[in-house]
Amino acid sequence: MRILQWAFVGLLSLATADSNLTHESRNILPSNFKPQQHFRNVNLVRNINLEKNYVRETVNVVIENVDKAAQQEYFLPFEPGSIANVGGLEVRDKKEPEKGGFVAEIAATDAQSPTEFYKIILPAPLEPKAQLTLSITYWTLASLQPLPAQIGQTEKQYVLYAFSAYAPAAYDTQKQKTKLKLPTTDVPDSVTLPKSLNAEGKEDPQKQGTSFTYGPYSDIPAGSIQEASVRYEFTKPLTHSKLLERDVEVSHWGGNVAFEERHWITNRAATLKNHFSRVAYQQAAYYNPPMAALKELRFPLTVGSADAYFIDDIGNVSTSRFRTNLREANLELKPRYPVFGGWNYSFKVGWNGKLDGYVRHLKGESEAYVLKVPFLDGPKQIEGVEYERVVTRVILPEGAANVRFETSVPLISNTTSLHRTFMDTLGRTTLELTAINVVDELRDRELIVTYDYPFSAQFTKPLTIFAGLMAVFVVSWVIGNLDVSIGGKKAA
Repeated sequence: MRILQWAFVGLLSLATADSNLTHESRNILPSNFKPQQHFRNVNLVRNINLEKNYVRETVNVVIENVDKAAQQEYFLPFEPGSIANVGGLEVRDKKEPEKGGFVAEIAATDAQSPTEFYKIILPAPLEPKAQLTLSITYWTLASLQPLPAQIGQTEKQYVLYAFSAYAPAAYDTQKQKTKLKLPTTDVPDSVTLPKSLNAEGKEDPQKQGTSFTYGPYSDIPAGSIQEASVRYEFTKPLTHSKLLERDVEVSHWGGNVAFEERHWITNRAATLKNHFSRVAYQQAAYYNPPMAALKELRFPLTVGSADAYFIDDIGNVSTSRFRTNLREANLELKPRYPVFGGWNYSFKVGWNGKLDGYVRHLKGESEAYVLKVPFLDGPKQIEGVEYERVVTRVILPEGAANVRFETSVPLISNTTSLHRTFMDTLGRTTLELTAINVVDELRDRELIVTYDYPFSAQFTKPLTIFAGLMAVFVVSWVIGNLDVSIGGKKAA
């Protein structure tokens, strides 16, 4: 194994330069940018969780200011080709997490180089020789590669995860280790590193059940990479959503909140070696062999949800079940066909909820209301679901103004516009939020929208309907009294 130095840490493929993250970068740095060595990583522990079909990493690192002046900007690099799939990055003080997250934003180099970093802004400048413990969490999508790429319909699936045993760092690291949490003990292949690299003279990885540990390693220079990989059994679908469009429509007049989600999903699992056999698939229902196909989707909804529906490109699907009671509301559905590796499936689901379950009136403010909904619902699968792009639209009543929102889901854009539907005049105020590289672990994150809705605006819809009916009545009366006969009436 070789150690790749700093020059290779920032190199990404040309395809990565067209990624969403590159386009959304807010800090443009020179192509030869290299973070100044203001900090030192005293102790770093990286935890990589591979139990889902996406990768969750948590890096706990003690940083020390080794400069003569106070410093506030800490840079976090990523391995080549990976930052385009990184999402949900959050940074907190490990010892005081209740104080909230730090500002973390992408810092990209100019067009001459695709190198990118995350720039973490500390809440206050760190004084010389002072230390701070950071807890950095993020997800990486599309990181698991099926190997072999083709399998039989009922064969086990194995996936390969490639990584660096040395955590990518922009600063020298005194001591570090990397821990992997696997979903199984069936691991036919893993890269073994020599004992000379380990600070304790042990051969890596050190295995204990489903946990693999690489390290500890001492005095690792900034930008060093030690290539490693593991291949393990993961006979589950790799459910990847290319796009999720979600509408939340609020109606004060109807006392209702309507939800609709439109999904475009694909299964990134190993493709079929031979043609799909419906007979073999039906036979497999009796003994349930391992299968990497997506066979069902389950949507746990908010208690009180009603009128759920499920429609795909052809029409309504009868293989769905909606159960609701005082304690739960679940929508269970099966696609028209099992979605094997490389196959796609698109559909939409929708349901209704009572207004008072999501919207409340602010005390002391006659026109102010607060809407609280999940940022996304979506299916909840054991193997997890990853979303490449999520677009959430909150459609407020006509006349709503002074719209504000709050969510802990990292966003790349937000816009406010007007949306016209049936019997609208000026149009409904619509808040559109876009996030990329989202995982279903964020299902419980809330979206809070505050808006003003004047009392007079509540009569806009009924007055519009009344005016429409009166117009129809007048037009009907006028038409009914027209003389359309060819000749005039004869005198008596």
